Amino acid sequence: MAKIYYENEAPIGPLQGKKVAVIGYGSQGHAHSLNLRDSGIEVAVAELPGTPNFKLATEHGFKPGDIKTAIAGAALIIVTLPDEVQGKVYESQIAPNLKAGQTLGFCHGFNIHFKYIVPPKDINVVMIAPKGPGHLVRSEFQKGGGVPCLVAVQQDATGTAKQIALAWGHGMGGARAGILETTYKEETETDLFGEQCVLCGGLSALIKAGFETLVNAGYQPEIAYFECMHEVKLIVDLMYQGGLSYMRYSISNTAEYGDLSRGPRIVTDQTRAEMKKILGEITSGAFAKEWVNEYKTGLKNFNALYQKDHDSQLEQVGRKLRKMMKWIDSKEV
Repeated sequence: MAKIYYENEAPIGPLQGKKVAVIGYGSQGHAHSLNLRDSGIEVAVAELPGTPNFKLATEHGFKPGDIKTAIAGAALIIVTLPDEVQGKVYESQIAPNLKAGQTLGFCHGFNIHFKYIVPPKDINVVMIAPKGPGHLVRSEFQKGGGVPCLVAVQQDATGTAKQIALAWGHGMGGARAGILETTYKEETETDLFGEQCVLCGGLSALIKAGFETLVNAGYQPEIAYFECMHEVKLIVDLMYQGGLSYMRYSISNTAEYGDLSRGPRIVTDQTRAEMKKILGEITSGAFAKEWVNEYKTGLKNFNALYQKDHDSQLEQVGRKLRKMMKWIDSKEV
């Protein structure tokens, strides 16, 4: 079982009276910056001038500047930039300005684990990974709570890396809910697997296949949308609250029997074998290499795949139906 740290085991002391630099003021960056500041920590924000995030940081009372200025004298440097740009920014702007004894912090282990970023040996490398998006990290903190986090130490140059990481987790609210101990390897590989096989890739493909099966069989696209897309939230919310057991308790006996007897016919041995293959691509670094190369070569395949789904019948029908449901606060991209 994972070790879980709460506020009494994760004191904020190691960061009190010290400066923390946050590189990037996006989803996670804004939440960590605001929460740490509200916890009494000095925070310096680095963001690109003229961008919406620069403007937002200014509106929030920060004086965003360049990376060199932000990290000068910082005990902890939190990198919240997108995975695909971290390596380039690290090499050009972070690495030349690092000083021995500083701590580099990440919210996801991708670049460290796959060695697209290799810090010097005299630098601590830690991670606090919230299990929720930045807006939730912020809103739960404001309510007096927090979002559970993962903590990992990749490199302990000073002998205090873990204490600094836990202080960060305390300051941004994670220790209120609990901070689970892990490793960079475990966090990175399980996160990628979850995204690809279940949360995003698997679920999106399942929704599309179900919709297309009903439409191809002659059912109205609008009815297919409600059954295969819209109602997913109803089921996921029940799982979110109480797992599979609570979901099954809450649905009809007919639905529960269909779940228990037909679900295994959808996720077959062949599906499990493909999941294992995908996990192998993740652990070997093949996926990371593929994604970094895709980004460096202009995202042609990425954009083509995105556009195909964006223009699909499922999405077109959804845009029309969501206008009927004012309560869901429809978001169209």
